[in-house]
Amino acid sequence: MSEYRHAAARPPVAGPWIIDTRDLGRRAGSSRAYRRTVPAAGLGLRDVIAVPEGGSVELDLLLEAVVEGVLVTGTASTVVEGECSRCLEPLSAEVEVELTELYAYPDSTTDETTEEDEVSRITDDLIDLEPVVRDAIVLALPQVPLCSPDCQGLCVDCGGKLADLGPDHGHETIDPRWAALQERFGGTRDNPEEN
Repeated sequence: MSEYRHAAARPPVAGPWIIDTRDLGRRAGSSRAYRRTVPAAGLGLRDVIAVPEGGSVELDLLLEAVVEGVLVTGTASTVVEGECSRCLEPLSAEVEVELTELYAYPDSTTDETTEEDEVSRITDDLIDLEPVVRDAIVLALPQVPLCSPDCQGLCVDCGGKLADLGPDHGHETIDPRWAALQERFGGTRDNPEEN
């Protein structure tokens, strides 16, 4: 009886990523659907591509009680922003990842026979979705984001976007071995008698 009072007196769950599994119960086969929007600014690859300020992740999940714990399946979707790694143009993309994660009950066979980082765990009847969702989204992001697969990037000489400069764009380069002669005699390659 005192154990029941202690559980009922427990403070409410804190944080949008935390789900209390007490209302699911431990009877294998029971399930519960969760739809939730959680703030996620900065989630992604920092300074490359990530959820922008004020951004969020939409969670559409099913929690199922199984013998060894709670199986979480569903999707997480968000919008990420960054810049093209070739031409530096801003870009935005929608990302949706599939989730399947077992959260092991304390003292279950899975809990006792796996290393700490091999399986997620239920702590005080709570599961923390953030690490699993964060890892899944980061793994789905391109490490080298591109505005388009055929992006040509920037001109190495003037910094202009090659797609905008056209096929005739170019810069005259002088062989460094001739540059000293040009400086000494003062002409240019186009007009050697300028001096």
